[in-house]
Amino acid sequence: MESPILTTEEFSAYFGEQCVLKNINLSVVQKKTTAIMGPSGCGKTTLIRCINRMHELVPDARVKGNIFLYDKNLYSMNPIIVRRKIGMVFQKPNPFPTMSIYDNVIAGYSLNGIKIGKVEKDRIVEESLKMAALWDEVKGHLQRKGTFLSGGQQQRLCIARALAMNPEILLLDEPTSALDPKATAHIEELISELKKVVTIIIVTHNIAQAARISDFTAFIYLGELIEYGTTEKMFTVPKDKRTEEYLTGKFG
Repeated sequence: MESPILTTEEFSAYFGEQCVLKNINLSVVQKKTTAIMGPSGCGKTTLIRCINRMHELVPDARVKGNIFLYDKNLYSMNPIIVRRKIGMVFQKPNPFPTMSIYDNVIAGYSLNGIKIGKVEKDRIVEESLKMAALWDEVKGHLQRKGTFLSGGQQQRLCIARALAMNPEILLLDEPTSALDPKATAHIEELISELKKVVTIIIVTHNIAQAARISDFTAFIYLGELIEYGTTEKMFTVPKDKRTEEYLTGKFG
């Protein structure tokens, strides 16, 4: 496997005494799409929330083990810096309702108190919206509220907002589960394009989606990493019986 951008070592996560992730060892390959798959409640979302240091915002939440971005331990870094390097897009599109499309894209700068000039802002807004395949649809309406967009457009706006910070990794938590099939297809095409410039980790319970868009797949069940490898191999010759049963719909 090529050199990893992100590595978890014996990583566990807890809510109080309840262990929700057990000794996860995972290496994520740079500029590829890795799907994290498994039934509801198995720990998928917790894992990506740990990767961008959001898990610890929950009272009583704690972690054990390490996560490295290249050779830097994420848990010895300032969480604000971690979240700049590792952007996140959530299940439901969540543009800031009081902000224009333009201000939504550069929200990461204004909220973090990072001062940039107008020319630089314009460039970041245009580039980020182009990367999120939204520029042509909104370039004449940049001062309108982000909430006037359709659900699929709002989700692409949230992707543009994450990309504006120039992250190393983009985390997507079931980004199409609230969208219709057409908007879903748009986002999937976008993911295939984006991995040329950013490493993508996507949580999905949609097996067909993981098969369509990911290069690697991790299967998590009851907080344990059951199997991890190339998507093609896992979907054709899974090593573990539980993976096979999940892929063939015996549970999920």
